[in-house]
Amino acid sequence: MTTLASTADSSPAGAGRRSYGARHRWVVLAVGVGAQGSFSAMFSGIPVTGITMRADYHLSTGALGLVLACLGLGVAASDIVWGLLTDRFGDRRVLLTGLTATAALLAVMAVAVTPGDGAGVGLLAVCMAVAGALGGSVNGASGRAVMTWFGEGERGFAMSIRQTAIPVGGAVGVALLPWLAQSYGFRAVYAVPAAFCLTAAAATWRWLHNPTPPATSLLERTGRGERNLSPKGRSPLRRWDVWRVALAGALLTVPQFAVLSFTAIFLHDVKGEGATLASVTVLIAQLGGGAARIWTGRRTDRRGNRRTYLRGIGALAGIAMAAAAVLTDAPTPLTVTALAVGGLLANSWHGVAYTEIAAMAGPDRAGTALGLLGTALFAVGFLTPLLIPVVIAHASWAAVWGLAAAASLLAIPLAPGTIRAR
Repeated sequence: MTTLASTADSSPAGAGRRSYGARHRWVVLAVGVGAQGSFSAMFSGIPVTGITMRADYHLSTGALGLVLACLGLGVAASDIVWGLLTDRFGDRRVLLTGLTATAALLAVMAVAVTPGDGAGVGLLAVCMAVAGALGGSVNGASGRAVMTWFGEGERGFAMSIRQTAIPVGGAVGVALLPWLAQSYGFRAVYAVPAAFCLTAAAATWRWLHNPTPPATSLLERTGRGERNLSPKGRSPLRRWDVWRVALAGALLTVPQFAVLSFTAIFLHDVKGEGATLASVTVLIAQLGGGAARIWTGRRTDRRGNRRTYLRGIGALAGIAMAAAAVLTDAPTPLTVTALAVGGLLANSWHGVAYTEIAAMAGPDRAGTALGLLGTALFAVGFLTPLLIPVVIAHASWAAVWGLAAAASLLAIPLAPGTIRAR
């Protein structure tokens, strides 16, 4: 059996002197969670500072949408590249490079790209795009590390825990960064995520290593077999079934980014509410979605029906966002409940999709497949904040939430069907 560990040595020189057995897989998972969460705190937290950012940087709503969209653009533009580099050079090197570079950029932004420094929309947008491009390294690299250490019977659960770092880390950012923006300004908003990324890089250096003995015997020890769903030697970039998972995930990302990026603006402009209610709504979506990721990961490990779950989540998220569209002018508690439920469901499927697409690609190409999925997701993360101000200007907020519902429902037929027997 070919393993990721055999394709690229990601351990430092001399690390082979120490044995890393099956139990170390949980340490590796923790490192992956930390890396993913540190980036997510920035990625999810900065958009929720939107009200303060719009005022302090003197941005229009359209310019704010552009700036926030550039975070997703950066990840979308770089994710496949990071995936290819991960398959070539190993997860450890890619994580160290990406995390330290992201921390350095955020530190520069804290020093020189704040409203007090006279930073304009152009410089701010470029910095956001570069931050997304550098931080996107965690997506494929941390996922590939999990694929190395966990076998098929635990993989969905482990990948879902890793993906839960996105809403949990995002929840930290959502709770912390708007408060920092209002209380201490944007120097603190950028400096704190920089510290998170630097801490994650230190943990990667210390604890992320390849398994010894090789992953083959490691998986046998843990009692887990490995199922390679990829035709040998065929790139996942040339397989339509892999693309279908990526594109279905992209459609399911529309409600996620709509709720994350514009709940605060909607509640402020339409309902007259402050940032607190928006933060609570997004926190419910993020934390609830994280819990749902772990549940679906464990359940699909046992039942092996990840694709069915993707379709089911698309249906439920579509219904919830359609309710938000219908309830746009209803009393605030009803509208907020629909948005929170829709956001929760839109945050619940990622572990299942990432596990499935990596298993489909096979261990040698997992980084590339994960990069493809990340590119599709964050391309939508770029386009959604650009599209929403246009929809608001020419239609209404009800149309915004209705568009999110339609995207979720379109993901149902696009997601590939049940895995054929092997």
